[in-house]
Amino acid sequence: MTNFLAVERAVRTAAPHNLLETVRAALVQHYAAVDVDLLMADYSLTVLQPVTELPYTAEPLSVQSSPEGRAFGSQEPLGRFVSREGVVNLHLPVTVRGDRLGILSVRIPKERCTSDTVEDLTEIAELLGHEIVVAERDTDVYLQARRASRLTLAAEMQWQLLPGRACSRKEYAIGAQLEPAYAIHGDNFDWATTSETLTLSVTNGMGEGIQASLLTTLAVNALRNARRAGIGIADQACLADQALYAQHRGTEYVSTLLLSFDLATGDAEVVDAGSPQLWRQRDKIVERVPFEAQLPLGMFEETEYVAQKFDVAPGDRLVFVSDGVYGAAAKAGETYGAKKLARAIQAAALLPAAAVPRAILQELAAYLDADADDDALVVCLDWFGRDVRS
Repeated sequence: MTNFLAVERAVRTAAPHNLLETVRAALVQHYAAVDVDLLMADYSLTVLQPVTELPYTAEPLSVQSSPEGRAFGSQEPLGRFVSREGVVNLHLPVTVRGDRLGILSVRIPKERCTSDTVEDLTEIAELLGHEIVVAERDTDVYLQARRASRLTLAAEMQWQLLPGRACSRKEYAIGAQLEPAYAIHGDNFDWATTSETLTLSVTNGMGEGIQASLLTTLAVNALRNARRAGIGIADQACLADQALYAQHRGTEYVSTLLLSFDLATGDAEVVDAGSPQLWRQRDKIVERVPFEAQLPLGMFEETEYVAQKFDVAPGDRLVFVSDGVYGAAAKAGETYGAKKLARAIQAAALLPAAAVPRAILQELAAYLDADADDDALVVCLDWFGRDVRS
């Protein structure tokens, strides 16, 4: 415990840009570590990028075929003994409330690699994740390390607008992903939770490039502004609609699916203002859940929105997709949502929520025999519910 507290103190007081060097020095001193590396998951979730000095990072590692990638996928510590060197290579998930940031790799002498040490290092990796999230307010080091290639300006704006790529608490787990990760422009997702509610939105701004990103940025911030005023989702949609119409006079608009969940009961309200779709997997049945279609935000002046009732049950998996997913068509002309989407959701049934969006988007890319040209968004919400006895 003394060693853990010493490392914790060092990490919490480290300069934002110097977290890796600080944790490396502390682990060498207190746990006899031979080497320490930090790898960040890239925007497409396909590789782990070592944090090194600019202008270049070291060689990236595959999420699919490396020990580090297996630890990232399983979210469990992974160790491998190297007999020739007498050390154990430990790969520890760097994760913050379900949001998978990367891997902390620690090489440690075999005789020091006890179960208590692995437990300590696992907690240190989680602590490091929290400190990285805070540090990103003041340094670009970790954001730069995530880039396997350069982001477009529109994509830069969209990724900065997001709350994260996953989150979890006892009532639910959420995972989300956007593609093309380095050139996304109009699709977006957002969520916020209180002690009793979860609000989630999926948006799709019309157009391409910077214009689509600017439009979505206005819509998401208008929805956030209304939500933070403490009003219901129907009025949130109304106020965001007014903000968009005032700016663009109906020439540009945003499709939005907006939901609010009661964490205690699973009762939900929904405003369907456009093209994003919801699919539900309950037991072994996957089906689309249709709602009453209302006008996209910003299309007409002072549109009134009405919330519909909807309920979720423990064990339900909800998958939200943009038109770039369900409407994508292969050369034969059949859209992905017509037959393939339900199968892709079923094929991902055993994966955790954080891994489902990437799996579905990979299936989509295989169906199209190429990466998506249009924005493609997938959000997965696993509903666990609340034990009324607790």
